[in-house]
Amino acid sequence: MIEKHIVLDDIDLLTFYGVNNIHLQMIKALYPKLRIVARGNMIKVLGDELEMCSFEENIEKMRAHCSKYNSLNEETILNIVKGGNPDAEKGDSTAICYSVTGKPIVARSENQRKLVEAYLQNDMLFTTGPAGSGKTYISIALAVRALKNKEIRKIILSRPAVEAGEKLGFLPGDMKEKIDPYLQPLYDALQDMIPAQKLTEYMEQNVIQIAPLAFMRGRTLNDAVVILDEAQNTTTQQIKMFLTRMGQNTKMIITGDMTQIDLPRSVRSGLKEAMLVLKDVKGISFVEMNEKDIVRHRLVTRIVNAYDEYDRKRKEAEPILFHDKDFK
Repeated sequence: MIEKHIVLDDIDLLTFYGVNNIHLQMIKALYPKLRIVARGNMIKVLGDELEMCSFEENIEKMRAHCSKYNSLNEETILNIVKGGNPDAEKGDSTAICYSVTGKPIVARSENQRKLVEAYLQNDMLFTTGPAGSGKTYISIALAVRALKNKEIRKIILSRPAVEAGEKLGFLPGDMKEKIDPYLQPLYDALQDMIPAQKLTEYMEQNVIQIAPLAFMRGRTLNDAVVILDEAQNTTTQQIKMFLTRMGQNTKMIITGDMTQIDLPRSVRSGLKEAMLVLKDVKGISFVEMNEKDIVRHRLVTRIVNAYDEYDRKRKEAEPILFHDKDFK
């Protein structure tokens, strides 16, 4: 008789054990010769050495399956114990990672695929495009995959705290409560990909950090994927400060939409300038998306096209409609 302790890392325990521990009860029934006790992320096992080896191997397969697909069910457990390979049936070679519902998250357009390829080939990546083109979502999916594969130790997400045409005034609450409204789109994407309990744990342990751009000053960011969202709303000084935070074994993804600049008219977008200055620097890639990459509701594409056409006509008409005499 031997005793072993198995630690379950990087998974959501509710998903692994099942509602009312239904998965745990099934595992116990499949290994009647072992005494199995679970406490949090620790499983204590007592029993025959040969049976123990089989149990350890299969529990690791279940843990890996749960971590990758964010799901585990009775059929999968039984398949693993019988020596099958559930990944062969469920796996999708094009998936970046999997949502909390087990749905594969994939690049759905040519430019999104270019974004994935550019991430693999370069340490710094700029991607621009209209609303809904998947810039931020695909970037966060790449970061989540890297974290699950233990290629990095943390994910850092940032965006400038700039109001989109509205003056919100002073927001109530502590610092986190004040900045959360600006960072909500980042939370939305993370909640799609990481179970709620695990996401909370990651954030409490600073494995996933979400912070306004101003909090980046003075930091050196190592072993991380760092994403700067809404970079069109940075100033020259802000984006330069951000880009120079890059440390060892770190990848940076900078996203932005040039049609949604909310800076004062007198302030030049730092993203525009950075892309011009860095266009010939080796190791930096640029991916530009367009309306064909929009994966939101079909009306979003029509809205973007309508505004683009309106802006084009207005610019063409301006030299005719407005003269110096009109302002005297």
